[in-house]
Amino acid sequence: MIRAGFGFCFLFVLCAGAFAQVGGGTNRWYPGNRAPLLEGGFSKLPVTAFQPGGWLRKQLELQRSGLTGHLGEISIWLSKKDNAWLRKDGKGKYGWEELPYWLKGYADIAYMFRDKKMISEAEFWLHAVLNNQRDDGDFGPDVSHNGNRDLWNNMPMLWCLQSYYEYGHDPRVLSFMDRYFKWELSIPDEHFLKDYWENSRGGDNILSVYWLYDHTGEAWLLDLAAKIDRNTANWRQQNELPNWHNVNIAQSFREPATFYLQSHRKEDLDASYNDFRLVRERYGQVPGGMFGADENARKGYDDPRQAVETCGMVEQMTSDEILLRSTGDPAWADNCEDVAFNTFPAAFMPDYRSLRYLTAPNMVVSDSKNHAPGISNEGPFLMMNPFSSRCCQHNHAAGWVYYAENAWMATPDNGLAAQFYTAGDLAAKAGDGALVRIHEETNYPFEESVRFSLRVERPVAFPLYLRVPSWCAAPVVFVNGKRAEVVVEKHYIRLAGRWKNGDRVKLMLPMLLRVQHWDHNKNSESIYYGPLCFSLKIAERYVQEDSKKTAINDSRWQPDADASRWPSYEIYAASPWNYGLPEDAELVVEKGVWPADNNPFTNAHAPVTIKVKGRQIPSWKMDQYGLCGVLPESPVVSDQPDTELTLVPMGGARLRISAFPVVKK
Repeated sequence: MIRAGFGFCFLFVLCAGAFAQVGGGTNRWYPGNRAPLLEGGFSKLPVTAFQPGGWLRKQLELQRSGLTGHLGEISIWLSKKDNAWLRKDGKGKYGWEELPYWLKGYADIAYMFRDKKMISEAEFWLHAVLNNQRDDGDFGPDVSHNGNRDLWNNMPMLWCLQSYYEYGHDPRVLSFMDRYFKWELSIPDEHFLKDYWENSRGGDNILSVYWLYDHTGEAWLLDLAAKIDRNTANWRQQNELPNWHNVNIAQSFREPATFYLQSHRKEDLDASYNDFRLVRERYGQVPGGMFGADENARKGYDDPRQAVETCGMVEQMTSDEILLRSTGDPAWADNCEDVAFNTFPAAFMPDYRSLRYLTAPNMVVSDSKNHAPGISNEGPFLMMNPFSSRCCQHNHAAGWVYYAENAWMATPDNGLAAQFYTAGDLAAKAGDGALVRIHEETNYPFEESVRFSLRVERPVAFPLYLRVPSWCAAPVVFVNGKRAEVVVEKHYIRLAGRWKNGDRVKLMLPMLLRVQHWDHNKNSESIYYGPLCFSLKIAERYVQEDSKKTAINDSRWQPDADASRWPSYEIYAASPWNYGLPEDAELVVEKGVWPADNNPFTNAHAPVTIKVKGRQIPSWKMDQYGLCGVLPESPVVSDQPDTELTLVPMGGARLRISAFPVVKK
């Protein structure tokens, strides 16, 4: 097998020079941070700037017609009766994180698609929040613990308001946030951010404070940011984390790097990189960009059969996108792609009408049984169930739409940067302020070619940046049909020139097979082709169940929610899964037709597959907890006959073996 370094290691090579700009200055049209905050590497474009096409649009359309678009008919937490989010006093039977978790994604999909019905529904909730701010500046459900106001549920709602301002420029958002942050500043430190969730996730609050500061320039906001930082859990420890909850890790490890924008202390920036390194060294020696923490990461539970929450996937992608903008380090984009392509899609049924709480790189059953203590939860946490999972049931909505929003970014030198390659149409200002429209055609990551065509209202000079993924050694660029000389600096190609209507750019990202060797996880191996990791194709047998009967115990639904319209599913392996790959395996890439429904994340319509011969390992079986057995130490001796296997993209495999034992004949 070909062996090449990949996976978590690439990020730390870049750590020393992580904070960088691709160009100099400050973008005139999409300003970054206001001084004294550091400028950052890239600026976010408005939520409506990019209209995704291709497979990404298909995922968002499936969300709209599936669980995301109809969760208001199912979830009791989105009920408009007795909901604390709809009352000025914050009293009500229902009201915590669930509404803003869902609204983050739902509303942004509405804005991106300009869907009037969805926008109206989003505005119902957002206007209620804006209209029900209390006299002291506080808002939202009145939740307290030990006499201290719990501010966690307000943090994601602030993000919803920021997106709403990007979309509609409602001035009430700025005054609302100003009053709320003055109220936060008035809370004594001994009563501030003391509960578990808010204490872990204070970095989300800081981001909102910086957002308002960049809009208003009020200096006292930086005092509030410093207060939040000193009262947030300590994510700056060298060899430990404040807690090992998977969502807290994925969401909160970026807090020191966020505050670095204000502190200018390199040790703050380094702390976030160190957190990322630490968790992956201990629990992330697995493919797919995540780590094993099927609630909390636990010592001794680091096998690829350990899972991660769908919430954790969404928050990791979000953190990667935020850190890409703030640090300018494209390694965060690489990790985001790893999660987005190889882990996130498999958490859902292909129609996005149900999802599961937990997904693992090696997963050979997805059912309603209790698999504790093999996983760190008691209950049906592997079940594909639209009525279940509470947090993930709502928070999943933001995964793809945030990815689409960050597909393009503005650069400090008034240019535009293509970060996540996907079909679609961009409309943004560049250069001297001319409106630039870029039509992007590609099936990436399932093909190597990305084509751009430009339309400009007048000829305009600006730099166009193309990100080169870390796995790509020899990118090729054509401009108007002619091969251009390529200079890759900090993993970007900079095309500077005067652009006119009809200009065309073609980027080729040659994909090669490579093998990730997991030295610290039983010497197992994973197969990559470009950014895609490949899993054993396992025949999947689906069994439909009653969503109400198979839901996790803290799930709640509306009285008229129709479970017959929203069934749950168990998935069982209908073919052997316990195969290893020989050291000298020959890997053959086969490319098929593009799926007619534009959804490549299914085994049945995988556009790219790999053929390889492997051998069964009879001793590798389901364990006493009903889970895929822990990997045997490689190399493994097997006297079984060679069997031709098909490997499929990991992101489309609901059952999967993605970390393989190495077989010795």
